[in-house]
Amino acid sequence: MRKTGIVLLLMLCTTVTYTQTITIHTQEGEFRYQMTEIDSMAVIPSPLTDIDGNTYEIVKIGNQVWMAENLKVTHYRNGDAIPYVTDDAVWDDPYLYDGGYCHYNDDESYAAVYGLLYNWHAVHDYRGLAPEGWHVPSDEEWKELEMSLGMSQASADSMGWRGMDVGGKLKQIGTDLWAEPNIGATNISGFTALPGGYRSGDGFFELGRYALFWTSTGSSSLFRLAIDRGLRNSNSKVFRYTPYNAKSNGLYVRCVKDSLP
Repeated sequence: MRKTGIVLLLMLCTTVTYTQTITIHTQEGEFRYQMTEIDSMAVIPSPLTDIDGNTYEIVKIGNQVWMAENLKVTHYRNGDAIPYVTDDAVWDDPYLYDGGYCHYNDDESYAAVYGLLYNWHAVHDYRGLAPEGWHVPSDEEWKELEMSLGMSQASADSMGWRGMDVGGKLKQIGTDLWAEPNIGATNISGFTALPGGYRSGDGFFELGRYALFWTSTGSSSLFRLAIDRGLRNSNSKVFRYTPYNAKSNGLYVRCVKDSLP
C-alpha cells in the first residue's frame, strides 16, 4: 500500500496526486476510506523497503529523515519472526521481555492504514526492528524533531503536553480518520500521524483519538516503563512520557534514518 506523505527528493521536484480506497473491517461492518493526498513538494519513486517487502514513504524534517508511515514489519532485521500475540495476558505481563506485535482489534485489515502495534521489547530487541540503515528514534531524537518544528528546548525537556502547535504540524489533516475536532492539524511537516490507538492488557483503545509512538529510551526510574510520544484529536501539542504505557503495551513505531545521504 502506497500512502502519500511529503518527502525529500534530492534531484527532482514534481507534483503528484494519489488516490486509493482502503477497507477496514469493524464490528459495525466495513468502513471504506479513500486516501487522496497531493504531494506539492517531491516524491521519491522508490521509497524505503523493509525485510518483508513493505514500502514506506519518507520525509525530511529539519536535519532528520523520518518514515512518513507507521512500521508494519513482522520480522526482525536478521529474518527472525516477531511473535504475533493476541493474548491479553501477555500484553499485560510486566515481567515478560519477549518482543511481540499485533493488529488493532486483532484485525489484519487495520494494518494497511495504521501499521502494526509493537511492545517495547520488540523495539529494544538486539536483532533490530527497523530496516537496514534506520533505527527506532530515541527520546532525544524525538526532541530534535519537535524543536525543528518550533518547540523550545525547555518545552522539549518537559513532561506532559508541550509545544503549542507542534502536534498539529505532525497530524494528518481532516476528520476522515481523526475524530473531531482534530485541533490544529496542518501536517505541514509531512509526518502524517494517524490516530491508530493502542493496546494494553485490557484490550484496544482510542482509535480515532490518539496516535502513540514508542521511543527507544527506557525510563530511568521505573524499569517497566519507557518514554513515548502522543498526539490527540483534542490537542495541538505533543505528549511526552506517560506511566500508563508500560513496556508490555502495544504502540506504533516510526523509524528515523541513521544519517543523512
